Amino acid sequence: MSSPHTILSIVLFLLLFITTASFAISNTSSHTPRDSSAEIPVLTIKGAIGPAISDYLTTEMAIANENGAPLVVIIIDTPGGLVSSLRDINQAILNSQVPIACLVHPAGARAASAGTYILYACHIAAMAQATTLGAATPVSIGGAPKGAPQDKDDNKTNSATAMEKKILNDSIAYIRSLAQLRGRNEEWAELAVKEAATLTAQEALEKNVITLISNSTADLIKQLDGWEITINQQPHVLELSKAKLVPVKPDWRNQFIATITNPNIAYILMLIGVYGLILEFYSPGIGVAGVTGAIALVIAMYAFQMLPVNYAGLLLLLLGIGLMIAEAMVPSFGIFGIGGVIAFALGSVFLIDTKHTQFQISLPVIAAVTTVSAAFIIFCLGYLWRSRHNKIVSGQEAIIGAEAKVLEDFSDYGFVLLGGERWAAKSDTPLQKDQLVEVDRIEKLTLILGRCRMNKNDTSSPTGKPATDKDKQGDL
Repeated sequence: MSSPHTILSIVLFLLLFITTASFAISNTSSHTPRDSSAEIPVLTIKGAIGPAISDYLTTEMAIANENGAPLVVIIIDTPGGLVSSLRDINQAILNSQVPIACLVHPAGARAASAGTYILYACHIAAMAQATTLGAATPVSIGGAPKGAPQDKDDNKTNSATAMEKKILNDSIAYIRSLAQLRGRNEEWAELAVKEAATLTAQEALEKNVITLISNSTADLIKQLDGWEITINQQPHVLELSKAKLVPVKPDWRNQFIATITNPNIAYILMLIGVYGLILEFYSPGIGVAGVTGAIALVIAMYAFQMLPVNYAGLLLLLLGIGLMIAEAMVPSFGIFGIGGVIAFALGSVFLIDTKHTQFQISLPVIAAVTTVSAAFIIFCLGYLWRSRHNKIVSGQEAIIGAEAKVLEDFSDYGFVLLGGERWAAKSDTPLQKDQLVEVDRIEKLTLILGRCRMNKNDTSSPTGKPATDKDKQGDL
């Protein structure tokens, strides 16, 4: 059994390692107080919008509000992202007392899907030349299911399900409310959701979807100086002539969240946690497997609560692990093992409930982990389970019940030979040289002997006295 001090040391070491690694891949924390009256924080959305970007943006916008920054600029280049993360970001924008300006930049960038909603939520929406926005249809209802009936006249699906209609109507209402709040084109906003419509920067400006066109953050600040906007139904004039742009990058905490919320990383951490605890249960040691498994499992659960987890997939995955464990313990001609592998693989595929490929578990990772998991559980845990029923060959448990050989005649205390070693022994009956005796127990370093064993050429009785004819013949 491991001591509490050992476990505590291991936990502290692992926590220190994780923290140090996170700091090593990051820059200096952006939470240092700034003279925000003369600085405009520039935040960046690059890639799919997920929990890490949501945490980064909401945290920095909160700091800008605390410090009274004159403006916050968000650079956008995204294909979309998770609805939960989008809602958190937009809620922070809508509740901000500091003006928020969004700029789709650089040339070739896009504000697709979730990016369009963010652009509509910002107080000021800007785009660089050769950028696009739109295609804001929720991806879960973006196309007809395979095998769905088709209308022969217009080659469209006959009807959407009730849930799809709810999601679609909710998305339309949401983006229309943003358009009404900011005084922008409501009709096109609805088309962006309903028909996945898209626009170029110039078209968006002409249709009153964005506020202005700007090809750089410096040009954006120059154009916005003296601009009047409305915050909390009150007019506000931007005074930016003396302000300077300060790029703010994600700190170590955001980097850590970005790492663990990668579905592949969270998936592997969860399995490390489960297998670590199983291994500790089957083969108790100094606690390394159990402590490591517990930490990995807690981190994985923290990551999964930020991701769209399908609980049916999670149950399938755990069922697969349970069936493979059963295969390792109970011979079933492979039925449990095959069923476990299938359930494990299906659960892994269904675990993350989203159509965004950026937040799905990679199929090669699933294939590799399923193979390794099956081998680990069926062979490794099977070996450990069988070894628990093997005869003990070392330690005090191996001595009790073993046969010891008497070295010299004695009637109370003497010496015996056991496993090639000379042991002090005590017996309640007289014993003779070369007699075999069973060890009953151990008291400190003295063997307490039990019943005697008969040697092949031994003519003594079990009591140690010469055997009589009755002893030799036995009772009839």
